[in-house]
Amino acid sequence: MNPKLTIPLPNEHLEKLESDFLYHLGINSKTTNFEKEFGDVKFVCMGGTKNRMFELAKYLQKVLGLRGELVDLCEKAHRYAVFKVGPVLCASHGIGMPSMSILLHEMIKLVSYAKCKDPIFLRIGTSGGVGIPVGTVVVTKDAYNGYIRNEHELAILGERVCRPAKFHEEVYTSLLSCAEPDDDFKTILGNTMAADDFYEGQGRLDGVICEHNEQQKMEFLKKLHNHGVRNIEMEATMFSSLTHHIGIKAGEICVTLVDRLQGDQVTQSNIPKEVLEQRPLTMCGRFIKKHLD
Repeated sequence: MNPKLTIPLPNEHLEKLESDFLYHLGINSKTTNFEKEFGDVKFVCMGGTKNRMFELAKYLQKVLGLRGELVDLCEKAHRYAVFKVGPVLCASHGIGMPSMSILLHEMIKLVSYAKCKDPIFLRIGTSGGVGIPVGTVVVTKDAYNGYIRNEHELAILGERVCRPAKFHEEVYTSLLSCAEPDDDFKTILGNTMAADDFYEGQGRLDGVICEHNEQQKMEFLKKLHNHGVRNIEMEATMFSSLTHHIGIKAGEICVTLVDRLQGDQVTQSNIPKEVLEQRPLTMCGRFIKKHLD
């Protein structure tokens, strides 16, 4: 039989399933003892690439004083990579909301079936800044879509459904408090725009199609800035709205690789990319250590 849900999920049909195959993770409830394998999970950390999540897992081993070989638990599914470091799952979500949505649905079911107690979900990534220096770490408060609305929009059965896109105040406040005075980077609280694509949806001028000009782009970016938006990525509205709708505590930490008010190409920084990408990992490690302590 399907394991009993412990995180209240707004889907009565799940209770009727004899088993649940988390297809994109390659995990089947018929053959997996969720509670034994994942019952101690307190944090689910997600980022775009397998390599970044492997690096996060290695870093968290150091932070938490743990050892052992890191194994991709979902390698056979050929979709996402998932590494377990003590009470933390580190999972790659790919690029954009559709890809992350698939992972998020299945990871939430996984921790529910495993009877995890109040797990916190975090997204760690990179982004384009809006009027802030390259290398700034942005902790997201609210997420905005491409229409500059604080909501996530999706089509369900031919109907337009909109849900609030808000992160949990307790989480973003705690993340912000993890900044330290001697950090060589600045950490700020700001809103995030989640675009539906990398080029036209973000107002870039360097895609294969561009039907707006430099002035229109700058007007749009300044409008974003006036709404408190300090960075742009491609997942925040879906991530925040889904977790908010279910009641799961979630937060997002992203470093900026470019200031979009200065240009579109990610070539503006003299700081190596690997150094920039370490910054949200550092904040994530501090947050997890703080909560475990």
